[in-house]
Amino acid sequence: MNQRPHLNTGLRTLALAATLTLLALPASVSAQNNVTLYGTIDSGFVHANHTAGRQGPESFSGITSNIIGGSRWGLRGTESLGRGLSALFQIESGFNAVNGSMGNGGRAFGRKAIVGLRGAEWGEVTIGRQYDPVVNLVQGLTADGYFGGIFATPGDVDNYDNGARINNAIRYATPNFGGLQFEGMYATGNVAGKVGAGQSYGLAGAYSNGPLALAAGYFFADGGSQRGDREKSPDWPYREWTSSAGSLFNSPINSGFRTASKVRIARVGGKYAIGPAILGLTYSNAQYASDGLSIFTGTAKFDTVNAFATYALTPAINTGIGYSYTRMRGDKAIGAHYNQFNAGVTYALSKRTSTYVIGGYQQAVGKTLRDGHTVEASASVGSYGIDAGARTQLIVGMGLKHNF
Repeated sequence: MNQRPHLNTGLRTLALAATLTLLALPASVSAQNNVTLYGTIDSGFVHANHTAGRQGPESFSGITSNIIGGSRWGLRGTESLGRGLSALFQIESGFNAVNGSMGNGGRAFGRKAIVGLRGAEWGEVTIGRQYDPVVNLVQGLTADGYFGGIFATPGDVDNYDNGARINNAIRYATPNFGGLQFEGMYATGNVAGKVGAGQSYGLAGAYSNGPLALAAGYFFADGGSQRGDREKSPDWPYREWTSSAGSLFNSPINSGFRTASKVRIARVGGKYAIGPAILGLTYSNAQYASDGLSIFTGTAKFDTVNAFATYALTPAINTGIGYSYTRMRGDKAIGAHYNQFNAGVTYALSKRTSTYVIGGYQQAVGKTLRDGHTVEASASVGSYGIDAGARTQLIVGMGLKHNF
């Protein structure tokens, strides 16, 4: 009889300890782990005065997605491993906000899929499908971050708008040393018995101090040695691009060089803030080299200068203008020039929601290649990839963007 009170007390004490342990466990896990759901939805109205039609240039007006920013959703998180070391991951999926279809070629996580480690003293290593160092460090100095792909290089010939992600990639980023940072990346082509086939690599550095920011980088992609399928490829028996770098040939300006053996891109840029204004300038050189599996000969070289200026009229209203000039050089039969002018305004309704009106006009002069034939150069504003079927093109878009 005298033992029962002691037994009940012991059981109550054990139950209380177990309850406190369970209550404390989520707090402990929460303190060491951090997972965030995030995304962007961008939809609006676009009008293009020239698009290539069966009867020649035709106008287009319609509701579309991804005008100023790519619609996406993703998960990212970190786990503290102790002693300043953390594990990290990020998966990100693009989609069309108008019809709900998946973007990036239908890949589940076509925008990004990485896992890695981060150390407070030595930097960060990530593995998976990701951006190259030039995109990571140089793109932030361009108008792309403010007004999207309409302000991008004509035809996105230098991956200005980060259309190409890199598969099978391992990337290293240094810590930030007083505003100075470097990144390096290498990606395998995963081709058995062919070391180097389809490989990609890149290196970039950036410096930021107060109102000034500077960056430069180099990117290389090998196209692989796989021949196109006779039944499926219009270029058979020529090269089918099988690089670890995603497709760089997303516009009529450079699609004629999609059988390139190698692509090399060098870019340098800077921006400077003066009160509510920001001034930016970048230069890039993109080279598309040929070999025996290419449908063209020689090397096509694209030199581009991009300049932009933004001015915040109020904390909620930002305006901007831009100019891009691209010169394409190739063999004696081809050579083209592209002049592009841009303007835009964004209005922040809140910290996460904004409206915008943006436009671009481009003029193309000269001759280029298409399907191995010399043709008149066709305009294609920014990174939208719409073939004007004419020497000029005007695109105007307006819409709503919400971040979550």
